[in-house]
Amino acid sequence: MASQISWSFKHFDAKTVDEAVKHLIDSEGKASLIAGGTDLLNVLKDRILPHPPEAVINLKTIPGLDTIRNDPHGLNIGALVRLRDLASSARIRDSYPVFWKAATSVASPQIRNMATIGGNLCQDVRCWYYRTPRLIRGAVVCKRKGGTKCYALGGDNRYHSIFGGAQGCHAVCLSDLAIALICLGAQAETSKRTVPLEDFILPGVGTALDSDEVLIGVHIPPPETGSKGAYVKFTTRKATDFAIVSVAALLMFEKKKCKEAKIVLGGVAPGPWRAESAEDILKEETVDASTAEAAGKMVIAGAKPLKENKYKIPLVQALVKQAILACL
Repeated sequence: MASQISWSFKHFDAKTVDEAVKHLIDSEGKASLIAGGTDLLNVLKDRILPHPPEAVINLKTIPGLDTIRNDPHGLNIGALVRLRDLASSARIRDSYPVFWKAATSVASPQIRNMATIGGNLCQDVRCWYYRTPRLIRGAVVCKRKGGTKCYALGGDNRYHSIFGGAQGCHAVCLSDLAIALICLGAQAETSKRTVPLEDFILPGVGTALDSDEVLIGVHIPPPETGSKGAYVKFTTRKATDFAIVSVAALLMFEKKKCKEAKIVLGGVAPGPWRAESAEDILKEETVDASTAEAAGKMVIAGAKPLKENKYKIPLVQALVKQAILACL
């Protein structure tokens, strides 16, 4: 049995970003990057991918990518910064409470000791059909792996998207950090470019990274005067589970009126879901329980729940209301 699942791959300790990029180019798209390894190691051990990587490139050996730095234009966070460092940062807690709350909500202290911000943003989806270990059912070649069908459509879809599929895949985005960072207007910085984080995560695909591109950090602009934010999420069993639904909200107030609002949802769509219809309800309004409830109801406009995940509709409404009221 062991001979059926064993394979060999090359391992490289990259000393610079340029060296990591060179290894990616040399591997011709057949390499994986590793940082904390809390996601990739499970992927490799369970052999969920149709074609395992021929090379694994270690990024932890690149100096300078594990720092948090202030500059006149906001906050720069290296891709190798561990989640424990985000959770323990007074700067993030005081200036970006939405992001801090999201970071402290991820997994367990043991996972946060290893996991990085880059890994959290680039993690693969957690759909149980996509993640089925090869030794249990063989190779499950779903739509996301190049197959012809999304098995969740006719199967157990209780945790899948209520806002339709993307590229034929109904798995949801579960990155707590992505939801909060998009709410804050953050940008992803790569070895090639700087891109708004909402354009970095591609629904149904993964990330916008090219096969020869490395995420090197995230930039968050300074907090706006009068802004207040909140992050809430619901899990089934314990606080360390992946979110069934998560909500990041950021409201900008001026003389008690909401001048601007951003609301981003996780766990409900193939990518982070911007609730623009709910945002419009709040603009130029004095926010109270009534307007928060109205925004919650507006969020689910256009939702297309599957057979077993209709319960997410009232859950989304309640969490959006909760997040808005937490901003007051």
